[in-house]
Amino acid sequence: MISVTLAEPASTYGRSHAPVLELLERHFGYKSFRPLQQEVIEHVLAGNDAVVLMPTGGGKSLCFQVPALALDGLTVVISPLIALMKDQVQALQGNGIPAAFLNSSLLYDEERLIHQQLRNGELKLLYVSPERLFQQGFIDQLGERNVRLFAIDEAHCISTWGHSFRPEYKQLRVLKERFPQVPVIALTATADRAVRGDIAHSLALPAPRTFISSFDRPNLSLAVLPGLDRWKAIERIMGRHAGKCGIIYCNSRAGAEKLAAKLQGIGVKAAYYHAKLDPEERSRVQDDFIQGKLHVICATIAFGMGIDKSDVRFVIHYNLPGTVEGYYQEIGRAGRDGKPAETILFYSYADVQTHMHFAEEIDEQRYKDVVIAKLDRMKEYAEAQVCRRTILLSYFSEETSAPCGNCDVCKDPPKYFEGTVLAQKALSAVVRSKQQLSLSLLVDVLKGTYSPEVKERQLQQIKTFGAGGDTSAFAWVQFIQQFMQYGLLEVDYRDHHHLKITAAGRAVLASERRVLLVTPETIKERQERPKQRKDQLVAEPSPASVDLLAALKTLRRTIAADMKKPAYIVFSDATLLDMAEKKPKNIYEFRLVNGVGDHKASQFGIAFLEAIAEFGAR
Repeated sequence: MISVTLAEPASTYGRSHAPVLELLERHFGYKSFRPLQQEVIEHVLAGNDAVVLMPTGGGKSLCFQVPALALDGLTVVISPLIALMKDQVQALQGNGIPAAFLNSSLLYDEERLIHQQLRNGELKLLYVSPERLFQQGFIDQLGERNVRLFAIDEAHCISTWGHSFRPEYKQLRVLKERFPQVPVIALTATADRAVRGDIAHSLALPAPRTFISSFDRPNLSLAVLPGLDRWKAIERIMGRHAGKCGIIYCNSRAGAEKLAAKLQGIGVKAAYYHAKLDPEERSRVQDDFIQGKLHVICATIAFGMGIDKSDVRFVIHYNLPGTVEGYYQEIGRAGRDGKPAETILFYSYADVQTHMHFAEEIDEQRYKDVVIAKLDRMKEYAEAQVCRRTILLSYFSEETSAPCGNCDVCKDPPKYFEGTVLAQKALSAVVRSKQQLSLSLLVDVLKGTYSPEVKERQLQQIKTFGAGGDTSAFAWVQFIQQFMQYGLLEVDYRDHHHLKITAAGRAVLASERRVLLVTPETIKERQERPKQRKDQLVAEPSPASVDLLAALKTLRRTIAADMKKPAYIVFSDATLLDMAEKKPKNIYEFRLVNGVGDHKASQFGIAFLEAIAEFGAR
């Protein structure tokens, strides 16, 4: 975590107020702050602007809610997430704090009451959507409402370099122009180095202090699965988390609706949630999920669920997200209570192609290039054979010294080889070219290829030109991607996507840090392994299952004889073998046996479950 040194809070902004720790305990019931929260709050209460980066579940909201209680006026919170607005306002009201929201979900009478509360000075926090903020005359009205603080949530939406760009956010610089003495706090859970700089610039903040909390969420397990048979995998995940709450993100409304229906079909309390639902239905689904009446929500990634629920035990991405930022934000909704939670990403090339299709429809070339580059980073994450937590942390410029031990790569590590010298060659080439190389041009330099761009820029003159000539271009691409995943290099989207060396990369150049790499052959072999394993079962039963398997085969033979059908029409040998190994106790577990569909479960389930139960009672 980056430490921040703060001066003593000034007393020139606002009136005197209760100590912030006292406000925290009195209104929220917490005995202490999380890392950085109190520093941010004191900084804002001194009348200063701030850009705050905290991971989902890190406590961003308190960074403006506590100052709102301390100041003697109104705090206006701009947020693009209708669901999150309602959730936070309900939580604040539950703590006895006067708060409200204005967005398109309100009825006329509800909105009129909130405007009356504003005129009477009865509210401490008002949440508004950016669209509502810029409705005619609204900002003029705020000038009459004693606004003491602006909080801009999901601040990454202001940057075309990031994800979830919202054009309305670009207009938010008017806040500083119209209210120059009112501090602004911009908050986000997902912003790389380029986006951080863009936030401050686009909001016209003259000298904000940037606070960066650790992005590490060690309680989240990370895994990527092939998208070959997602439904079977989801059934197994539902079995592991029966009765627990989870979110499944889909890339389309139709996909979310279809998946919710399939989950309902196997007895899961599931519903879908997307932008085309009417406000009343969205509200009902959200409330039922928060209260535990629904266990699984299938939501569209594009809509972005802003639900604050602490006991989400799993987050599944049914489709590949378009950016690492979006992916990180969404998995961050799991395990906010600090307890172990599971995150699974299904990866298929078809999803990559879908994103590419949408990217190609973007007219502005610069924005299109950024979207494609961000997709490349997401694709590399999904295909990586490096600790996945290391990749995520390095993406947000946070160093980590050791593999996490809680991702699929760490649990089944590949064979590594000593790659420090290779890394030093690449890093040296980046430095000697004044950090003005794209990935492909870096490969040309390392290979000693006299490409037109190499000759035009006279890169053949740098000392490391051709230093990696004995390594194939394909291998260099794989290795450079690993250097980026380790956080030794990062892409600067603002500077023509050139590679920049990081502090960790300079440590490698100085021989202060080793680099272990995976060969392209190993990567290919490991990526092919799940395809080869698909639907494979144990060839022979375990000793404990031999007798049960024989009993199940006898039952199959009897049923087949009564039906006057071959035995394999009932169940194959492979299905009986899996059944004997899993020993299902109920119809739900029976459906999780490989080769058991809905029809055969209803047709034969009771007979086979009784046989298994009878065998276990012997």
